[in-house]
Amino acid sequence: MKNKYFYWSPFLTPIATPKAVVNSAFALQKFSKDNHCSIINFFGEFNTFNEELKKKKINTINFYKSSLINFFPKYGKIKSRFSFILIFILSFFPLKNLLRKEKPDYLIIQLITSLPLFLLLIFKFETKFILRISGLPKLGIFRKFLWTIACKKIYLITCPTKNTMIYIKSLKIVPPEKVKLLYDPVLDIKKINEKKFLKDEILRFKGKKYFLAAGRLTKQKNFLFLCKAFYSLIKKYPNINLLIAGEGEEKREINNYILKKNLEDKIFLIGHVENIFSYLRSSEGFILSSLWEDPGFVLIEAAFCKTPILSSNCGNGPKELIQDKVNGVVFESNNLESFKYKFSEFMDLKKSKNKIIINSLKMSNNFTLFSHFKKFNQILSNENF
Repeated sequence: MKNKYFYWSPFLTPIATPKAVVNSAFALQKFSKDNHCSIINFFGEFNTFNEELKKKKINTINFYKSSLINFFPKYGKIKSRFSFILIFILSFFPLKNLLRKEKPDYLIIQLITSLPLFLLLIFKFETKFILRISGLPKLGIFRKFLWTIACKKIYLITCPTKNTMIYIKSLKIVPPEKVKLLYDPVLDIKKINEKKFLKDEILRFKGKKYFLAAGRLTKQKNFLFLCKAFYSLIKKYPNINLLIAGEGEEKREINNYILKKNLEDKIFLIGHVENIFSYLRSSEGFILSSLWEDPGFVLIEAAFCKTPILSSNCGNGPKELIQDKVNGVVFESNNLESFKYKFSEFMDLKKSKNKIIINSLKMSNNFTLFSHFKKFNQILSNENF
């Protein structure tokens, strides 16, 4: 008997979670003939994955012909909140009717989870709801209230890191046996191996000794701090360069700093890139300067690409995944002096470098598609919750 999985994960801007949604659906179908997965694509948010979804034979459920998501405000706290409200209102009855009609065995919810949780609270469904937490949740008064009452009917909550799992259990909003650790399916090994040897995208940086940072240009990623740190290191290391891949609301501020300090030939904002793996493979190292991550997808991708890692000790992912001098070099988050000291250590890695790379590669194996499928299947087969 086939298990039918529906995924609910609407998003406004390019982030890592939708990729994990696609990978999860693909993993559940690829490694089991008993699973059939569909991704809910109400507003066209998954249209950018169309080619990949067709190739992987993952069904999408579309309700609007045009990509309405393109007309929603995306950046800024107030504008994004307005978009979330629109998504809630426009999806309310379509999602309810879909669940009633199709009766999927499981609905896996990530991002803008308030709508499915609200539906779970006021209606009765045959479908089991699984709350898949993406990043350490910030629970305001309303969100905590909704979670507290809705999670009484939730089937399962999965967490991307051990520390997040411990935190969710400490809230006591759901029986602890319903809270499980499930690593994100970050690594599609076949796809990465096809991409990481492509050199077309990095030709303009040929001959440059560069370090790579990647992610949305937001406060969380702390790229302005990283630019300031690099500025302080250029005299000591005149040949180093920094590439920052990503888009976001802090782009203008970061760019203004680069111009102000005359760093245009040292720090490059290269925008969103489809193939980060060729950049990782050709870099001197990957730098994660974030204030928080959970777990930090590009950190795991760097480890798999055998790229040496210099990371902040922020929670929850990096603090849990990267151990200083074991599988990376770790500096105190948002601390300039610590960064400079640890960067020097990073540059001086010699005999220990290969061992660190091997250990980071071993860590990344927890985030493959097969590891995700195996753990997910194990959790659902467990009858103790």
